[in-house]
Formats: sequence, C-alpha cells, structure tokens
Amino acid sequence: MHRDPVTDVMDAPTRLKPAYPIPYGRPSEAAVKAVMNRVLGYVDRETSPALVDTGDKDRRPGGALAPGSSFRSAYRLTSYEWGVLYSGALLAGEVTGDARYTQYVADRLGTIVDVANRYRIQKTAADQTPVKQMLAPGKLDDSGAMAAALIKAQRAGLVTQGRAQIDLYLDWISNRQFRLSDATLARQVPMPNSLWLDDLYMSVPALAQMGALTGERRYFDDAVRQVRQFSQRMFVANKGLYRHGWVDGMDPHPSFFWGRANGWAIMAMVELLEVLPADHPGRPAILTQLRAHAAGLASMQSGTGLWHQLLDRPDSYLETSASAMYAFALARAVNRGWIDRRVYAPVAVLAWNAVTTKVNAAGEVEDVCVGTGMGFEHAFYYYRPRHVRAGHGYGPVLLAGAEVIALLRKDPAGPRENLVFK
Repeated sequence: MHRDPVTDVMDAPTRLKPAYPIPYGRPSEAAVKAVMNRVLGYVDRETSPALVDTGDKDRRPGGALAPGSSFRSAYRLTSYEWGVLYSGALLAGEVTGDARYTQYVADRLGTIVDVANRYRIQKTAADQTPVKQMLAPGKLDDSGAMAAALIKAQRAGLVTQGRAQIDLYLDWISNRQFRLSDATLARQVPMPNSLWLDDLYMSVPALAQMGALTGERRYFDDAVRQVRQFSQRMFVANKGLYRHGWVDGMDPHPSFFWGRANGWAIMAMVELLEVLPADHPGRPAILTQLRAHAAGLASMQSGTGLWHQLLDRPDSYLETSASAMYAFALARAVNRGWIDRRVYAPVAVLAWNAVTTKVNAAGEVEDVCVGTGMGFEHAFYYYRPRHVRAGHGYGPVLLAGAEVIALLRKDPAGPRENLVFK
C-alpha cells in the first residue's frame, strides 16, 4: 500500500510521548499504598511512645510518673501536626484494612491519653510533664487537631479513656479561646483582633466531631459559624482563595495566599460536611463555599501537579504539605458527590502523583514548609525554610493516599492512560 511520505512525516510528532516531570496516569492501588507504607514506617520508627523516666522509680508509690519525664520521640506526640497524623492513620486503616495504621493510633494516642490521665490524677504541674499541651492548652493549636483525632479514635473504639481529655480540649475551643464580638475565633497576635486562616482547622473539625459524639447541635452551629465568618473576612472571591491573615482595622487587609493555610481551610470544610446533619440550615452555605474554593485551587495547580508556596505566585517554591491537603480534600469532595467528579478527580489524582515524588525511600516527606506565622510582605513566605522534619506533611500524605484509593475504587474501569474519569 502506497503511503504519502509527507503525511507520514507530519504525523510523526503526534506519536511522540510527553515528557511528564511526574508520574502521569491512573496509579494502581498498590502503588498508592506503597507510598503510604513508607510514610507509616518512617513515623513508626521516629515516634516511640516510651517514656524517658528521669526520676527514681523505687521511691515513688504505685508506679507514679516522674515530673520531668519525656517521650523518646523525634516529634511531639501531642502537637497539632500529630493530630493530623492520627486522623490520617485512622482513615488509612479504615480504607485499606491494614491494621498497622489503626494500631499506630491505638499505641500512640492511647499512651498519651493514659499519661495525661495519670499526671492529672497526680496533680503534677503541667509544665513538668511531656503532655503540657493536653493538661493546660493555651491556644487552638494545642487543642483542635488533637481533639478531632481523639474523638474519631474514641468513636472507633481505639481509645476508651479519652473523654476527660476531649472535654478539656473542647472547653478551650468553646469557652476559653479569645473571640471577636461576633464569636469568631481570633488571636491577639501579631496584633489585636487577628484572624489566622489556620484556625479553621484548629477548631472546626473538633467542633464537628464533638457534635457527632454528643448529638448537641450547638457544636455544629459554632463550626458553621466559624467557616462562614472567616470566609466573609478572608475569602477573596475573584481569586477563589483565602488570604492567610486578617487584622481588624487594617485597610486594605493583607492578602497573601499561603498554600498550607488554604489547605487548612478546605480540609476544615470537608471534615465539617462529613458529619454535619443533612438538615442543618448552614449546610448549603458550606457546600457553596467549598465549591468556590475548590474551583480557585484547581485553577492554581502547577503543571507539575503541585501547588506553590504562595498560590498566585508561580516563582515561589512548590510546597508538598499544601498539595497533599488539596489532594485529600478534593478527592473526598469528589467521593461524596459535593463537587463534579469529571472536573476534580483528575486534579486530585495528578496532585497525588506529584506528592509521591516528594516521599523519599526512607518515608520522609520533602519540601514541606516549616511552621509559619503571619507575614505582611511576600519575602516572608517566599523564603520560609523547607525540611523533612517539618511534621506538617506526614498526616496530609496519609489522608491523601487513603482518599485517592477510595476515589480509584469508585471508578475501577476508568482509563489508565490518562487522568480522565467518567
């Protein structure tokens, strides 16, 4: 058969393979799980729940715990970062059926609850214990993410003696944290009457889970109030993004669209919707807000599948923890039918594929921004350090992997050559 050589030459470029910088296409469940397993292996090795007892055991009655003891752990087992990790491990165990994930939560969370209860009974001063944040929380960072994880573990039957701790955490969030006159949760730093977008996750999931645990509507009402009132002040509609901070009286308000802060916001919304009663009058507004934010985030995804440290500044570095948060939240929203699967499933899977390139062979998560305060100029965010010891990346990677597995299972016959979903 005669073939036109000109046509053959012209068609040849269409048969070239794209040079994607990250894995491209539909991942297998086994591949997703392998990445999650590396992360679990790393955190398991680095977070021993054993106490280093600095006192003389033989001189203390009844095996009392010594003041000044500490955990043999590279990470703080009572921190908000590890509250997210516990939630991620719980979800990973639920989705995969792998008991190692739930056992991790039972071991670590069960141990610190037991230690806190024992120190509480002993009436040991909080600052003389390794669980100070549990015994005497002083801010939302100390209480919200940990409370949400503890309630989930209690509801799952993994922790049975946590109710006193749950009540203490929720008392801080509901009654002791500073609020504006309209009951919006706020801080007095770096300036009076400051809102930090991070605080949506440091409050809303805990309030929502407490509503689910107790059946008391007031917790759901407060959670909805926080999302709506933060959004009124901090969501920039024409970008579909949240500013990181808001300070009462500033004109104009600082608008730095920090990646991880936006991650905290969208994760807070999906956590709330997961347990918010279907008949709650605030549910339609939360769904509307989630959809607006999802659209804004999707429009900012880079060609690598990751997002930038400052979302609207492509010359800022690509950051892993925020990208994993978006992968989780978008996949969860797709799986629950809150956003269009055809639009957002490819975004979530591409994000997951990109995140996997940041999990090294040891299970460390790379290119994670360290803890960050509120900044008032771009350089502050551009040059925040990145480090594998920044604990903010580990929980989001487990959450994202578990939810992406659930997403893949909902479309088992979908094509593998690209990221198109039915």
